[in-house]
Amino acid sequence: MVKKQTNQAITLERTWPWILTLGGLVGFVAAFILTIEKIALLKDPNYVPTCNLSPLISCGSVMKTHQAAIFGFPNSIIGVAGFAIVTTIGMALLAGLKSGSLKRWFWLGLQAGTIFGIGFVTWLQFQSIFTIKALCPYCMVVWAVMIPIFLYTTLYNLRTGVITTPHSLKRLVAFLQRHHGDILFSWYAIIILIILNHFWYYWKTLI
Repeated sequence: MVKKQTNQAITLERTWPWILTLGGLVGFVAAFILTIEKIALLKDPNYVPTCNLSPLISCGSVMKTHQAAIFGFPNSIIGVAGFAIVTTIGMALLAGLKSGSLKRWFWLGLQAGTIFGIGFVTWLQFQSIFTIKALCPYCMVVWAVMIPIFLYTTLYNLRTGVITTPHSLKRLVAFLQRHHGDILFSWYAIIILIILNHFWYYWKTLI
């Protein structure tokens, strides 16, 4: 059992920087493209975004709603800034930065950022599927990368003690550490099933 836990720790130590780097980079590119598309749409209300693929798969339908600028400016700007930070941290870790060399508040700050990110993304998912009733491809890319960034940042901080937990939750934390792959798969599966079910009227026309 001890050996298994050690292997899990080594695996997480090696993969987490890559998750931050690649996930952050993909998220940054998607958010950056969304920002460019939004600027083009602001300049020309008749502009058709490149990601308008169908009545359902349409960035334009989403970008024109108030949910796309909930803080008074395009949501994608938050993504550009946030994913840039995540990518930088991931690259620093890959370059040899030791997480233990930084103060605990730094990693708590990253944790807070990922909690905000996953909460915001979840709210946007709900709005997109059930209120706006349109799916933005670039937005879905952001959804896809934000999930593992949040999950594995949380697992890493739990394992290293950045996030302290009472003894009563130790078994739950151990379960999360052992079954992280199942959790990630289930998270994606639930979102996909919701999308398939809610928009089945459209998908069946493509069969």
